[in-house]
Amino acid sequence: MNQREKRPLGSTGLPVTLVGFGALEIGRDWGIGQGDARKRPDETGAAEVLNAALDLGINLIDTASAYHRSEERIGKSIAHRRGEYVLASKCGEHNDEPGTFYDFSYDAVRASIKRSRELLCSEVIDLMQIHFGPEPAKVLDDGETVRAMKDAREAGEVRLLGASIGGELLGRCIDSGDFQVVQVGYSLLHQADADQIARARDKGIGVLIRSGFAGGWLSPRVLTVAPEQRPPTVQKLLDLCGGDADRLYALALHFLARHDGISSVLVGTKSAANLRRAVELMERPVDLGLLERAARLSLAG
Repeated sequence: MNQREKRPLGSTGLPVTLVGFGALEIGRDWGIGQGDARKRPDETGAAEVLNAALDLGINLIDTASAYHRSEERIGKSIAHRRGEYVLASKCGEHNDEPGTFYDFSYDAVRASIKRSRELLCSEVIDLMQIHFGPEPAKVLDDGETVRAMKDAREAGEVRLLGASIGGELLGRCIDSGDFQVVQVGYSLLHQADADQIARARDKGIGVLIRSGFAGGWLSPRVLTVAPEQRPPTVQKLLDLCGGDADRLYALALHFLARHDGISSVLVGTKSAANLRRAVELMERPVDLGLLERAARLSLAG
């Protein structure tokens, strides 16, 4: 599969590359492992991976206010290349480094969108998504966040509305008519929302995939953790791949790419080399028989 071949973002009219860039790790300490394995890069390192993403032809960048310095670094590093990428961010969970906090009120969301535009150095954000917290149903019931997002769209501050959600509430967001895009946690390891992704496709809603590599467990980063500390199913998948983490990573990528309801898979990394590797593996043929065995193994637990 060629990640440079673009897929439609639902019925929005925007084409996006199969591999998108998830900008969490360039702004916030994150991921499995200890010490430097979790530490965000400095500004130079963040700029390197952001420009590498665009140089590879990736045209979707996904960030959030809650990703600490991510929005700021995107604005500083690649705003001069703004015409090359679809820009997605999130609201509702707010930066309070080293932590975050939730505020889904109308005023807080409008202020957050304004702040994101300033940090990203962009008059318009292509996609604004709800970054749900511990009470997602309440956020939808109250309606303040969606109202604020719609008013931001009416004001020309954002183009499309999205929701980052899963499970039963994903179905509610799909059926609501409020969202043109949903962002879903889905992977070879966690396949629960496969049918919901198909429903979104059938309704013309674009689907972005987050946690496509289960927080790093389905990527080469798995080797940074001792075997006895790996989740049992992850170890079984790695054994199936003969201990080859790149092979496991390729299976995880192609598993996602084969679902035609998926518009783009967000690859989150702080390393330009890791991003290039993901693109290379996506474009390399995969053993479909091995992929089917891995999918069955994951479902069996």
